[in-house]
Amino acid sequence: MEELTFYSYPSCTSCRKTKKWLISNSVKFNERHMFRDTPSKNELLQILSLTTEGFDELLATRGETYKNLGVDMEDLPLSEVIKLVIQEPKLLRRPILTDGKKLIVGFNQMP
Repeated sequence: MEELTFYSYPSCTSCRKTKKWLISNSVKFNERHMFRDTPSKNELLQILSLTTEGFDELLATRGETYKNLGVDMEDLPLSEVIKLVIQEPKLLRRPILTDGKKLIVGFNQMP
């Protein structure tokens, strides 16, 4: 298995819960601060290739950053959406975990 990359933001409750779960289950991971070390264009394309719903799965549509854009992302070409996400990483849902083959977006602990 390739190393797990954990894109997170320390103030994010779901990110903190995810990190706690990973550590308590002895899962090795490489943590990346989503806003300081934003995924590159190639990384975003790789992440996007692992989704089932495209950017709909990755965008934080309920967030203020998204709402304040005043742009319908579905009307934009992929290259423009990627540029926006790189400029405004708060547009991404958090956390994002990937090993390059599988993708998990958000945190949902099973009972």
